[in-house]
Amino acid sequence: DDDSSEEGLHTIHSGRHEYAFSFELPQTPLATSFEGRHGSVRYWVKAELHRPWFLPVKLKKEFTVFEHIDINTPSLLSPQAGTKEKTLCCWFCTSGPISLSAKIERKGYTPGESIQIFAEIENCSSRVVVPKAAIYQTQAFYAKGKIKEVKQLVANLRGESLSSGKTETWNGKQLKIPPVSPSILDCSIIRVEYSLMVYVDIPGAMDLFLNLPLVIGTIPLHPFGSRTSSVSSQCSMNMNWLGLTLPERREAPPSYAEVVTEEQRQSSLAPTGACDDFERALPGPLFAYIQEFRFLPPPLYSEIDPNPDQPADDRPSCPSR
Repeated sequence: DDDSSEEGLHTIHSGRHEYAFSFELPQTPLATSFEGRHGSVRYWVKAELHRPWFLPVKLKKEFTVFEHIDINTPSLLSPQAGTKEKTLCCWFCTSGPISLSAKIERKGYTPGESIQIFAEIENCSSRVVVPKAAIYQTQAFYAKGKIKEVKQLVANLRGESLSSGKTETWNGKQLKIPPVSPSILDCSIIRVEYSLMVYVDIPGAMDLFLNLPLVIGTIPLHPFGSRTSSVSSQCSMNMNWLGLTLPERREAPPSYAEVVTEEQRQSSLAPTGACDDFERALPGPLFAYIQEFRFLPPPLYSEIDPNPDQPADDRPSCPSR
């Protein structure tokens, strides 16, 4: 206030005082908040209260930042697939190969979704093998020109044992993604990546594995099906007004003789010679089709006479075509 001896200082009297502060995050991309084994990405706001002759009072409040990853981008909607084969050797004996092929519908997913795995495993060896699938998280930490990686199991599933000469097919076997942190791809010191490993557990030998990269995003897949259904329902609702224009009782149409007189019909007929030439030019079913639909009755309509008391000769008539 005015009694303050130093410019810019304000005396706070005894009591409760509240001050609102606001900060705008920078426009540059910020790495997603993350807690890892060898490092972390954290954000917080710190406030300090300085008092004369006392130590300052400090308070720190953390908040979470998400760098949104939209899985609806074309690169994350593309299918992921691969094929591998392995031949087992024991001393001088060589058994048949073990082949593995797998495919998933897209690369991007969000936590809570289920990955549909399409795979085919063929066991031509003499051993009993077990097909499996697992989701792994890989944490990479960069410091002083060195890198340290940590690989963690996120979720897994197990198929049926496969004896020699047998084949197993997975038609959309589902593996659910648990609640995990999204991928971190644009940070210079920490990267978090995911992969789906479809592999064959071979006893007494190295496993045959196939890695399919994954990206865990924050913006889920757009529900195109619900949008289409809503548009269809809206269209059907807008078309309901058509039913209001129909009369409750349909009137019978007039006969053809009441509309077209015999003189008008005769005058519209082509000369006999011309008709004979046309018949010779178009023999067969086509000419019969034309003759059948030449003098059809008029279409259904409802007619209301606006001047019922006026004589028929004085009424306006439509010009003949």
